[in-house]
Amino acid sequence: MELLVQSIRDYAIFMLDPRGRIVSWNAGAQHIKGYTAEEIIGTHFSVFYPPEDVAAGKPFAGLESAAAGGRWEEEGWRVRKDGTRFWASVVITALRDGRGELRGFGKVTRDLTERRILARALDERGLLLAHLVQAQERERRRIASDVHDDTIQSMVAVGMRLRVLGEGLPEEQAADVRVLGDAVEAAVGRLRDLAFRLRLPGDGLVEGLASYLEREMAGVAYELVNRLDGEPPTETAITVFRICQEALTNVRRHAGAVAVAVELVSIDGGVQVRVRDDGIGITSRDGQNGHFGLMEMRERAETAGGWWSIRGAPGAGTTVDFWVPAVARRPS
Repeated sequence: MELLVQSIRDYAIFMLDPRGRIVSWNAGAQHIKGYTAEEIIGTHFSVFYPPEDVAAGKPFAGLESAAAGGRWEEEGWRVRKDGTRFWASVVITALRDGRGELRGFGKVTRDLTERRILARALDERGLLLAHLVQAQERERRRIASDVHDDTIQSMVAVGMRLRVLGEGLPEEQAADVRVLGDAVEAAVGRLRDLAFRLRLPGDGLVEGLASYLEREMAGVAYELVNRLDGEPPTETAITVFRICQEALTNVRRHAGAVAVAVELVSIDGGVQVRVRDDGIGITSRDGQNGHFGLMEMRERAETAGGWWSIRGAPGAGTTVDFWVPAVARRPS
């Protein structure tokens, strides 16, 4: 029996002591989670949980439920040795001796990432999401066009009239008119920036991000690392771009960073992204959690069927990680 358990590769099957430390490890556990037995035995099993779940006490709650009821199961995100996440089906069973005393736990984990992605791609909610993303982008393009073709052109004309008007006035009045002209010119610049941010620059996700970094990261050294297998579906590319855009806006406005790196990787049928800066870091966790831009990033990723997280310490920079599925939605 032990030989059979040790040879199974599709399921991670291992034992925990009563406190949750790993005491055995099969080939499937190494295959799914990435650790060898020598690396992981003796470590607490909470190492497999995302940081936000550890902070919420989820691993310990699972053990308590299994001890109380004999068995506990769920589906959720877990973390591999290399830091990537996978969607897992988990069952924890309490193991008791003949006297009923708790001797430990048996834990079985299965990687369901691919199944979850396919289900997301086929469900009606996924199709509605695609329509929603496309509708949002059409509205953004319409607003950008209106701003560029109407508002900006009108304000440029006002600025030109002010310059002409100022040339025929005494110096004191001309100086006031020049101040107004400068204000109009500055407003035109801000509106042009707004129109640029509303559009998806470039042809495709990588080119769009490269164009955005070049324009918006003035004074900040940037690096864009592309490890994608290919261009993701349109709604995925839009979702990734908009989350990156918000993260980079936070870097430019608030981080005081000297450098920022954006890394795109194809993994688990989706796109995983890391935006890392060397700025001031997260100085107020409560304030950050309530920040609208951070909530918007999280909501975009989770609405698309993915996950999002942020970490950092004061003075140590900030890292935003997220993953979204990259399966094209099938029309109904």
